Amino acid sequence: MKILCVVGARPNFMKIAPIIDELKSRNIDYVLVHTGQHYDEKMSQFFFVDLGMPKPHVDLGVGSGSHAKQTGEVLMRIEPIMEQEQPDVVVVVGDVNSTLAATLAAAKLGIPVAHVEAGLRSFDRSMPEEINRLMTDSVADYLFTTEELAGEHLRREGIDDEKIFFVGNTMIDSLFKHVKRADESKILDQLGVAPKKYGVVTLHRPSNVDQPESLRGILEALSTIARDLPLVFPIHPRTRKRISEFGLDSLLEQGFILSEPLGYLDFLRLNKDARLVLTDSGGIQEETTVLGVPCITLRYNTERPITVTAGTNQLVGADKQQILAAALKVLSGEAEKKQIPPLWDGQAAKRIVDVLQQTL
Repeated sequence: MKILCVVGARPNFMKIAPIIDELKSRNIDYVLVHTGQHYDEKMSQFFFVDLGMPKPHVDLGVGSGSHAKQTGEVLMRIEPIMEQEQPDVVVVVGDVNSTLAATLAAAKLGIPVAHVEAGLRSFDRSMPEEINRLMTDSVADYLFTTEELAGEHLRREGIDDEKIFFVGNTMIDSLFKHVKRADESKILDQLGVAPKKYGVVTLHRPSNVDQPESLRGILEALSTIARDLPLVFPIHPRTRKRISEFGLDSLLEQGFILSEPLGYLDFLRLNKDARLVLTDSGGIQEETTVLGVPCITLRYNTERPITVTAGTNQLVGADKQQILAAALKVLSGEAEKKQIPPLWDGQAAKRIVDVLQQTL
């Protein structure tokens, strides 16, 4: 059996790493393809090192571009690799352009596709990720879900039940494996903060950072919070550019500790010891749920509702007053700490490879 695994963007790496570990432990032949959708070293290569992942067998070097260009480039460059390697299955993870492109290439070549993190839905088709999820799931042969509600979404969309496998969350596999190593990180000392005496901010979604008024409202709320709680802000390059373009730099002058994007272990340590996290990232909602850290999500919807119903997550959108109210709830000790969702136990990759071995 040969398995071709595809990654393209930073969130993919944490999801595929446990699967690679499991394949290696069982001596299963695999090919790791990195599309190069994220090409900055700190947003890509550092993660391979932190996660202990092997160097990819193939790096397509796609780089940035419009959604159409990026998807098209991956399609054209990955098809010859699939034809050459002739894998028994192609494993794709997450919801980025690389996920969709690799799925389409494999499906057209008649190669089965396994989608890890299938069935997540925000029901917001203005999000490129939502389109990628819907299209990937519609042609995948194995749909590995992280929560039971995702399976319900897939069944409503007409997916055969025999294709759906509730296995848990491989991102949480990575967290459990590396959390002790993350404790050795010196990032808190480097940034001059103490455990539970700071918050963390991440901000990158176009709906938040590409609209001047939305970005201004979010930053005004954050600057108010930062008066009482220092906020560590590893700024995404896109966000940094927009803040300057819109003349909002003055909102970051007090209370913020700015940094470049961080590696996996440093960022895991930063989140683990934070008083609260404010983010528009999907994966961070999951990690904070397991870490028991209050999370305020700067979005009006989430494709990971279990982080709200079972976890520590609050949805507030880009509304300044809602952001401040949610932060006050956390800082006054009113935020609930709930349970870890079912099967988020560090064994998801084992279940995925079990299914593939039993059926291929």
